[in-house]
Amino acid sequence: MPGRGRKKNYKGAHRHFTDPTQIDAQAEKERKEKEWRKQRGELDSDEEEEQEDTQARAPKPMRTGAPGELPPSDSETESDSEDEQERHKGVEHLIAVQNPNHVAPKMKKVTDLEKGGDAKPQLTRKEREELQKQQAKANYMKQHLAGKTDEAQADLARLALIRKQREEAAAKRDAEKKVADDKKKAAEQKLLDKKAQK
Repeated sequence: MPGRGRKKNYKGAHRHFTDPTQIDAQAEKERKEKEWRKQRGELDSDEEEEQEDTQARAPKPMRTGAPGELPPSDSETESDSEDEQERHKGVEHLIAVQNPNHVAPKMKKVTDLEKGGDAKPQLTRKEREELQKQQAKANYMKQHLAGKTDEAQADLARLALIRKQREEAAAKRDAEKKVADDKKKAAEQKLLDKKAQK
């Protein structure tokens, strides 16, 4: 049903081309408007910056010499390159950004590099934590062996209690053994006395 629905859009159907005379007329109108504002003192600082930017962006004519002349010296080309460096891309020069991850490249001297070899190598966070953990453990063991920690004091008290219990048990066993030996000797003595009486 071709009669219903929307019209089909073709790529080149609705193109609009601006006439070059219209572009020139609009540019002339803007130029006259700026001049009029400048005469009245109403030119904004933004518009002045735009005007300066357009003047700075205008291509500089290349210096060409006569045939047989030497090319321009380095000092002349340096001044041109400085102008190029002053130009900024986009709005990056307007916004002050403090990026903590951005590190400006630093020039290093050979003497500094040689001195840097003697210094201790930088440890990573994990290595530093592992080293601190080992040092803390060694310090704790040293104090533990000296009996200065709470755990060591508790261990020593427990050991003293166990020693006391063992000594008491040994004394009790010795007493029981002595009593048993005395009974045995007494029983043997009785047997010998009975045999002697017969």
